[in-house]
Amino acid sequence: MTTPALEVDGLVKRYGGRAVVDGVSLSVPTASVLALLGPNGAGKTTTVEVCEGFRQPDGGAVRVLGLAPKDPALRPRVGVMPQSGGAYPGLTAAEMLRLVASYARNPLDPADLLDRLALTDVARTSYRRLSGGQQQRLSLAMAVVGRPELVFLDEPTAGLDPQARRATWELVEALRADGVTVVLTTHLLDEAERLADQVVVVDAGHVVAAGTVAELTRGDGLRFTAAPGLDLSDLPGAAEEVPGRYVVAGAVTPQLYADVTAWAARRGVLAEDLRSRSLEDVFLELTGRELRA
Repeated sequence: MTTPALEVDGLVKRYGGRAVVDGVSLSVPTASVLALLGPNGAGKTTTVEVCEGFRQPDGGAVRVLGLAPKDPALRPRVGVMPQSGGAYPGLTAAEMLRLVASYARNPLDPADLLDRLALTDVARTSYRRLSGGQQQRLSLAMAVVGRPELVFLDEPTAGLDPQARRATWELVEALRADGVTVVLTTHLLDEAERLADQVVVVDAGHVVAAGTVAELTRGDGLRFTAAPGLDLSDLPGAAEEVPGRYVVAGAVTPQLYADVTAWAARRGVLAEDLRSRSLEDVFLELTGRELRA
């Protein structure tokens, strides 16, 4: 069997005596995308930083491409995109990307990568003068220009506009097609649904769910949104989860869709966003609906 690109077994990381990562285990096959999800403070970034070799674990074991995270042999084989920073403020976008490319044996063409991420027009602009979204895209380019075997992307599309998000997604999909393993953290559940071969949800330092999107979203019930407080007495199995959000219990079949739409038509109700269980539903069920600090 092929050795996983990343193996984490019982990882523990403490700060001030408190375990912010407490027994996390996961395994990422080569040429796949893993999405690491969780609320703020769940331990996602700390887990990734240990895997990148930036933090020392307090327990458990981590193997990256079969090696310890701090092994110097990993440097040309692993790409890292942090949440922010990582570039010299005075260098232009093109200079920064060419510098990173110069460290690689067989880098991607920096000019082509700048064009792919819509950075050609600002190639001669210093990093400090780039917009936040442009800095984010340059950080992504820096992470992948060296043709890594494994790349860590920490919230790669945070703050990006829809066009930039789509370009980023297409690049991630191209990386996977080329045999690159991608580990990404994200708060965007549609991003995880589109990109991830495997999803791991962490909360309070623990893994609370893991599997493919299909495995995690499998279940009964059809959901829709409408005006709050509707009379559901003649819609069998229906309940209002929260004001304006409804679920109808039962196997999700064409007949159930027909029953709900027919009920809505009789009632003069506009049933919007009619769908089966989503990754967002699963995430909120696992981690709660309350706001996190």
